[in-house]
Amino acid sequence: MPAARMRSTPLPGIGVKYDLTTRESRHISVVAHRDGTRTVGVYRDDDPDACAQSLRLTEGESASLIDALMPAHHSPSILHTTDLGLVAERIELSAQGVWNGRVLGDTKLRTDTGVSIVAVLRRSGAVPSPTPDFRLAGGDTLILIGTREGVDAAAEILGRV
Repeated sequence: MPAARMRSTPLPGIGVKYDLTTRESRHISVVAHRDGTRTVGVYRDDDPDACAQSLRLTEGESASLIDALMPAHHSPSILHTTDLGLVAERIELSAQGVWNGRVLGDTKLRTDTGVSIVAVLRRSGAVPSPTPDFRLAGGDTLILIGTREGVDAAAEILGRV
Protein backbone atom coordinates (compact mmCIF):
# COMPACT_ATOMS: atom_id res chain seq x y z
CA MET A 1 0.00 0.00 0.00
CA PRO A 2 1.36 3.46 -0.83
CA ALA A 3 2.12 5.80 2.07
CA ALA A 4 0.06 8.91 2.76
CA ARG A 5 1.33 12.03 0.96
CA MET A 6 0.99 15.63 2.19
CA ARG A 7 1.76 18.81 0.31
CA SER A 8 1.23 22.46 1.22
CA THR A 9 0.39 25.39 -1.00
CA PRO A 10 0.59 29.03 0.15
CA LEU A 11 -2.62 30.96 -0.54
CA PRO A 12 -1.61 34.65 -0.50
CA GLY A 13 -3.97 36.72 1.63
CA ILE A 14 -5.81 33.59 2.81
CA GLY A 15 -3.42 31.18 4.51
CA VAL A 16 -2.05 27.77 3.57
CA LYS A 17 -3.75 24.79 1.91
CA TYR A 18 -2.64 21.32 2.96
CA ASP A 19 -3.55 18.43 0.68
CA LEU A 20 -3.38 14.86 1.93
CA THR A 21 -3.69 11.81 -0.26
CA THR A 22 -4.21 8.81 1.98
CA ARG A 23 -2.78 5.37 1.39
CA GLU A 24 -6.29 4.45 0.17
CA SER A 25 -5.96 7.22 -2.49
CA ARG A 26 -8.54 9.48 -0.78
CA HIS A 27 -8.01 13.25 -1.15
CA ILE A 28 -8.53 15.52 1.87
CA SER A 29 -7.59 19.18 2.13
CA VAL A 30 -7.35 21.64 5.00
CA VAL A 31 -7.17 25.37 4.40
CA ALA A 32 -5.56 27.05 7.41
CA HIS A 33 -6.97 30.58 7.24
CA ARG A 34 -5.00 33.51 8.64
CA ASP A 35 -7.78 34.22 11.19
CA GLY A 36 -7.27 30.79 12.81
CA THR A 37 -10.29 29.09 11.22
CA ARG A 38 -9.94 25.98 9.10
CA THR A 39 -11.86 24.60 6.14
CA VAL A 40 -11.73 20.83 5.71
CA GLY A 41 -12.60 19.40 2.31
CA VAL A 42 -13.23 15.77 1.42
CA TYR A 43 -13.03 14.93 -2.26
CA ARG A 44 -14.98 12.44 -4.36
CA ASP A 45 -13.51 8.99 -5.07
CA ASP A 46 -14.42 9.13 -8.76
CA ASP A 47 -13.01 12.66 -9.23
CA PRO A 48 -10.23 13.63 -6.79
CA ASP A 49 -10.52 17.28 -7.93
CA ALA A 50 -14.23 17.55 -7.01
CA CYS A 51 -14.93 18.42 -3.39
CA ALA A 52 -17.79 16.27 -2.09
CA GLN A 53 -18.10 18.03 1.28
CA SER A 54 -16.60 21.05 2.98
CA LEU A 55 -16.66 21.92 6.67
CA ARG A 56 -15.66 25.29 8.20
CA LEU A 57 -14.24 25.07 11.76
CA THR A 58 -13.60 27.87 14.25
CA GLU A 59 -10.17 28.15 15.84
CA GLY A 60 -11.48 26.42 18.99
CA GLU A 61 -13.16 23.64 17.02
CA SER A 62 -9.93 23.12 15.10
CA ALA A 63 -7.98 22.84 18.34
CA SER A 64 -10.48 20.28 19.66
CA LEU A 65 -10.20 18.24 16.48
CA ILE A 66 -6.40 18.38 16.67
CA ASP A 67 -6.61 17.15 20.27
CA ALA A 68 -8.77 14.25 19.12
CA LEU A 69 -6.48 13.34 16.22
CA MET A 70 -3.19 13.79 18.08
CA PRO A 71 -3.94 13.20 21.75
CA ALA A 72 -1.10 14.25 24.01
CA HIS A 73 -2.02 11.60 26.56
CA HIS A 74 0.11 8.86 25.01
CA SER A 75 2.73 9.55 27.66
CA PRO A 76 2.40 7.37 30.78
CA SER A 77 3.14 10.42 32.93
CA ILE A 78 0.06 12.30 31.62
CA LEU A 79 -3.14 11.95 33.64
CA HIS A 80 -6.00 10.27 31.77
CA THR A 81 -9.02 12.26 32.90
CA THR A 82 -11.49 9.83 31.31
CA ASP A 83 -10.11 7.02 33.49
CA LEU A 84 -11.20 9.10 36.49
CA GLY A 85 -14.66 9.97 35.15
CA LEU A 86 -13.53 13.49 34.26
CA VAL A 87 -13.44 15.42 31.01
CA ALA A 88 -11.31 18.35 29.92
CA GLU A 89 -12.74 20.85 27.47
CA ARG A 90 -12.04 24.23 25.91
CA ILE A 91 -14.76 26.87 26.09
CA GLU A 92 -14.34 30.13 24.17
CA LEU A 93 -15.89 33.27 25.65
CA SER A 94 -17.89 35.51 23.37
CA ALA A 95 -16.98 39.18 23.13
CA GLN A 96 -20.71 39.89 23.59
CA GLY A 97 -21.09 37.55 26.58
CA VAL A 98 -21.93 38.64 30.11
CA TRP A 99 -18.48 37.53 31.35
CA ASN A 100 -16.47 39.85 29.10
CA GLY A 101 -14.57 42.19 31.47
CA ARG A 102 -15.73 40.47 34.66
CA VAL A 103 -13.58 38.55 37.12
CA LEU A 104 -13.44 34.76 37.10
CA GLY A 105 -14.84 34.50 40.63
CA ASP A 106 -18.11 36.08 39.43
CA THR A 107 -18.85 32.95 37.38
CA LYS A 108 -19.08 30.77 40.55
CA LEU A 109 -18.33 27.80 38.28
CA ARG A 110 -16.52 25.75 40.90
CA THR A 111 -19.27 26.33 43.48
CA ASP A 112 -22.21 25.80 41.11
CA THR A 113 -20.84 23.04 38.84
CA GLY A 114 -17.77 21.55 40.55
CA VAL A 115 -15.70 22.41 37.46
CA SER A 116 -12.18 23.81 37.73
CA ILE A 117 -10.77 26.32 35.26
CA VAL A 118 -7.17 25.16 35.00
CA ALA A 119 -5.96 27.68 32.42
CA VAL A 120 -7.03 30.59 30.24
CA LEU A 121 -5.63 30.91 26.74
CA ARG A 122 -5.23 34.36 25.18
CA ARG A 123 -3.45 35.62 22.11
CA SER A 124 -0.79 36.96 24.50
CA GLY A 125 -0.25 33.48 25.97
CA ALA A 126 -1.54 31.00 28.52
CA VAL A 127 -2.47 31.86 32.09
CA PRO A 128 -2.22 28.68 34.20
CA SER A 129 -4.32 28.36 37.37
CA PRO A 130 -6.10 31.72 37.11
CA THR A 131 -7.17 33.18 40.47
CA PRO A 132 -10.73 34.34 41.25
CA ASP A 133 -9.70 37.98 40.62
CA PHE A 134 -8.49 37.16 37.08
CA ARG A 135 -10.34 39.44 34.60
CA LEU A 136 -11.94 37.58 31.68
CA ALA A 137 -12.06 38.93 28.13
CA GLY A 138 -14.03 38.07 25.02
CA GLY A 139 -12.05 35.62 22.92
CA ASP A 140 -10.48 33.94 25.96
CA THR A 141 -10.46 30.16 25.79
CA LEU A 142 -11.01 28.56 29.19
CA ILE A 143 -9.66 25.07 29.87
CA LEU A 144 -12.12 23.28 32.17
CA ILE A 145 -11.88 19.97 34.00
CA GLY A 146 -14.81 18.29 35.70
CA THR A 147 -17.52 15.70 35.26
CA ARG A 148 -19.37 15.56 31.94
CA GLU A 149 -22.46 17.04 33.62
CA GLY A 150 -20.43 19.76 35.33
CA VAL A 151 -18.63 20.80 32.15
CA ASP A 152 -21.95 20.88 30.24
CA ALA A 153 -23.46 23.10 32.96
CA ALA A 154 -20.37 25.35 32.95
CA ALA A 155 -20.55 25.68 29.15
CA GLU A 156 -24.17 26.80 29.46
CA ILE A 157 -23.25 29.39 32.11
CA LEU A 158 -20.25 30.66 30.13
CA GLY A 159 -22.20 30.82 26.88
CA ARG A 160 -24.74 33.33 28.16
CA VAL A 161 -24.85 36.47 26.05
